[in-house]
Amino acid sequence: MISKRKGLRPGDPYPLGATWDGAGTQFALYSENAEAVELCLVDDEGNEQRLPVRHRTSFVWHVYVPEIGPGQKYAYRVHGPWAPERGLRFNPRARLLDPYAKALASRVQWDADAFAHRIDEPDGDLLASEGEALGAPLGVVVDPSFDWGNDRRPCIPFHRSVLYEAHVRGLTMLHPEVPEELRGTYLGIAHPAILGYLRYLGITAIELLPVHAFVHEKLLLDKGLRNYWGYHTIGFFAPEVGYRAGAEVASEVRQFKEMVKALHAAGIEVILDVVYNHTAEGNHLGPTLSLRGIDNPTYYRLVPGNERYYFDYTGTGNTLNVRHPQALQLIMDSLRYWVLDMHVDGFRFDLAAALARGLHDVDQLSSFFTIVHQDPVLSQVKLIAEPWDVGPGGYQVGNFPVRWAEWNGRYRDTLRDFWRGSGGIASDLGFRLTGSSDLYENSGRKPYTSVNFVTCHDGFTLADLVSYNHKHNEANGEGGCDGADDNRSWNCGVEGPTDDPEILALRARQTRNIMASLLFSQGTPMILHGDERGRTQHGNNNGYCQDSPLTWQPWAWDEPARALLEFTRKCIRIRHEHPALRRSTFFKGRPIRGGKTYDIQWYRLDGELMTDEDWANPCTQSLGVFLSGEGLDDVDEVGDRLVDDDFVLMLNASPEDLPFCLPFGEDPRPWQLLVDTADDLATETRRGGEATRLISRSLKLFLRSRRVG
Repeated sequence: MISKRKGLRPGDPYPLGATWDGAGTQFALYSENAEAVELCLVDDEGNEQRLPVRHRTSFVWHVYVPEIGPGQKYAYRVHGPWAPERGLRFNPRARLLDPYAKALASRVQWDADAFAHRIDEPDGDLLASEGEALGAPLGVVVDPSFDWGNDRRPCIPFHRSVLYEAHVRGLTMLHPEVPEELRGTYLGIAHPAILGYLRYLGITAIELLPVHAFVHEKLLLDKGLRNYWGYHTIGFFAPEVGYRAGAEVASEVRQFKEMVKALHAAGIEVILDVVYNHTAEGNHLGPTLSLRGIDNPTYYRLVPGNERYYFDYTGTGNTLNVRHPQALQLIMDSLRYWVLDMHVDGFRFDLAAALARGLHDVDQLSSFFTIVHQDPVLSQVKLIAEPWDVGPGGYQVGNFPVRWAEWNGRYRDTLRDFWRGSGGIASDLGFRLTGSSDLYENSGRKPYTSVNFVTCHDGFTLADLVSYNHKHNEANGEGGCDGADDNRSWNCGVEGPTDDPEILALRARQTRNIMASLLFSQGTPMILHGDERGRTQHGNNNGYCQDSPLTWQPWAWDEPARALLEFTRKCIRIRHEHPALRRSTFFKGRPIRGGKTYDIQWYRLDGELMTDEDWANPCTQSLGVFLSGEGLDDVDEVGDRLVDDDFVLMLNASPEDLPFCLPFGEDPRPWQLLVDTADDLATETRRGGEATRLISRSLKLFLRSRRVG
């Protein structure tokens, strides 16, 4: 029933969403095809008052309601035709979430009807449901005020960054020093125990798995599982309520800000993994929670000529329609909100190729990239693409525009292949270790464009990568059909747990090999949380539904975990201290300022320069690279040219111990061993021309001092 309320005013068409001004709240909703809109105000007992939204300006329906303020729960009912064959799915019996809601009062209620169509017959989506559909979450009016104090973004340059991919719950649930009521929450990450650990490790940015409000699918809940990763977004402005400490409605907004403020005070940037390529409403048989019932053809990509169905470039049932200016505005408004109001420092875009599709193909001149590029706010934060989707031509590594960094999937694959002993990839390895100039230089980008990673949330952990040849996803309840089969892993001789000391030693060495390679490669390294201490998922390479100790980071110490943490910390410290290991420009491969020394040179075991035949030899499993500290082409903060020490990085992925001759026998300065993955306590000093012994499947890093003063 539509209620009358005194004092309603037309309000304004901008800004969209619910905006409290201290005396009342302005509500604005975009719907191009709606015939009528009702605002639903819901009290704590669930009673609903419906107010007509009579004013429409440029397809924005708007009303100002006096004496409504923070804490008020609300939703919309949108009237129009139910004509799925034309892409129209209006049903005023469905209560809908405001896509601009800045907080959610609840999760999807599957016991209430979340579907606006009939679900009891095969083509039920062609028929509108005649019952009330109240399963969608309610939005909440929020108070945006917050005391940021002297909060300042760390503004760490990409080439000085070390990223740490983490999950709000996974990082904090088992930490013994985090109070139980804060575990699994934003405030848990803000706890001094977590901040202290991150600072001790040396990372510069935490890349959080999705924190936009998301949905736990009914299929998972029925199996006793949950959507752990959070890639099933329903609210692009609202922090996930499940990461809130306590029961105060909408307090997650304040708590998220407190987390960001605490991380900034610790010198750590906050990067959000964001999912703008699809929503939790699924395909044509999915629930009607928000955009589908508000204006389906505006917000989703529909199949031309049969608009009942959705294009699915994401593997989730739908794809957001960034070709429509309003869907594009929704994304841009959300991004700006998280930067300006929530103070985050950057974004990692899930399945970013889907955001660049024109009619069908990925278009690097798309409106999405153009708008981001010119935006004075968004163009100044870190922008990281997952440069693929699941549609045709979706693998776009190396093809994103200037100002965009990319998750480098080719780096992951090459490093995995090399350390498991695959041959014929020496040339590719050379590119990956040096910033992937073959992928990024021609577009005007820099080495740090390459976000180097070997493991991430999606796939094996580092410990599992060296312990399993095959996935073991039985706990997911999908009969082993989920998760990737192409893992490029090697179990070192035994599948899974073992007490064999030789295999355990080899696995530990392989773990150090991969970690050191990652941190000594040019580009921006990203570490998966827990890899620095041997976290295992027991062979499960698809933990998306495992919100349990299987995916949570353990904090109990044993000697292997402590040793790996200290090794990782040491490698990060070396990287921070030496600009030669984190260049902001690509190598030239030519003499430095007319001298005989090159900025980079590649060596064979005998100390001779590698030839074209060596690069092409399928048996090449070892090589060395010289990095000159004098050929950086970089300057410091005041514009002075940087000079660093020289380095030689040696990699041996073969099953045999090998002698490796250090270069530059005519130079009297000694080479000092910094890192040996076969023996972290080893010390060694060699002259140029002398040989060092490189244990099978190991890595060494030598330094020759060049610094002045």
